[in-house]
Amino acid sequence: MTEHAPHPHPDIVDNAAAATRQLRAIAGTREIAVDTEGASFHRFLDRIYLLQLSTRQHTSIIDPLSVSAETLAPLGALLADADVETVFHDADYDLRLLHQDYGWTVRRIFDTRVAAQLLGLKAFGLAALLDRYIGVKLDKKHQRADWSMRPLPRDMLDYAAQDTMYLLDLRDLMREELRARERLAWAEEEFTRLEGTKWEDEDASAGFLRIKGARDLSRRELAVLRELVPWRDEVAREMDRATFRVIGNEQLLDIARIQPRSREDLSRVRGVSRGILDKRFKEITDAVDRGLAVPEADLPKFPRPQRWDRDPHFDTKVAALKTVRDDVAAKLDLDPGVLGSRERLEAVARRNPKSVDELREVTELRRWQVEVLGERFVKALRGKSA
Repeated sequence: MTEHAPHPHPDIVDNAAAATRQLRAIAGTREIAVDTEGASFHRFLDRIYLLQLSTRQHTSIIDPLSVSAETLAPLGALLADADVETVFHDADYDLRLLHQDYGWTVRRIFDTRVAAQLLGLKAFGLAALLDRYIGVKLDKKHQRADWSMRPLPRDMLDYAAQDTMYLLDLRDLMREELRARERLAWAEEEFTRLEGTKWEDEDASAGFLRIKGARDLSRRELAVLRELVPWRDEVAREMDRATFRVIGNEQLLDIARIQPRSREDLSRVRGVSRGILDKRFKEITDAVDRGLAVPEADLPKFPRPQRWDRDPHFDTKVAALKTVRDDVAAKLDLDPGVLGSRERLEAVARRNPKSVDELREVTELRRWQVEVLGERFVKALRGKSA
């Protein structure tokens, strides 16, 4: 653990002139810590409501509601520079928001959460890492805060600044530990794979099929759910509220099963708010009626999963690979899922490689995983195939 002198209060950048000055000041930096604050817990469509930046000397918070994307373009260029290392904690969602809002792609990433998992740490949240490595205890009181509200009080801004203020020092310590344990190359491969992370376009009309629990419905109930989900999402969009704050998925599933035809019927669904009952029950019963009117031939169903040539030894091979993975994970003091997820084991079993060279052709595997597990995987599969 190392001592760290915190930065003074961060600069709040809430106009174009201040943003231009700040971005000019950091233009020559070769390392920067970045974090974003969204509001998915509160708003229908998430976006960046705060952008935190830290160099070795300074921390600033940019208000994207007051600073245009054009003004922030130099920051996007900085993050895309392969000579600049950008440090995140749990980069995935930040990268998706940065691409969604600005079209930015970040290069040369260091993710302290990924580093912690590769070091075998059981607690890899930012608060746990800062406590472990730097002796800083983070106050979690604003974890579920609504970052879209304005004005933001000073204590919320100071809280947000802590997410990047110590990240560069944390990176230094974790990099050295990765190097000492000969796992830095593992981490660098994982960081490279983070580049280009973004949301892919999805078929909105099939969104109802992605709701957890939908597979338990009959096809008729699925037809009702197919009407309810876009209705709920449109209401959430109009109100600019997170969808679950309008009506939750559990309630939609219950409505699809019960198929209420009146306000009284709808009132029996646990968790439906008084506001929905009073103002929206007719819209819901109309959606139910539309689902019930769908002809039998047009009822929705889940697409068939990809078919594989049935290997009678498939489950045995996966079990053998799992035994190898668990044994190696225990020796390396790694979570088995970090060393190789169930999906990756199944991909290997399907490919059934006869050599390490063939194993390298399994695109789901990382190079470092092949190096660590390769010979033992091939040996295990050879035994099961025999």
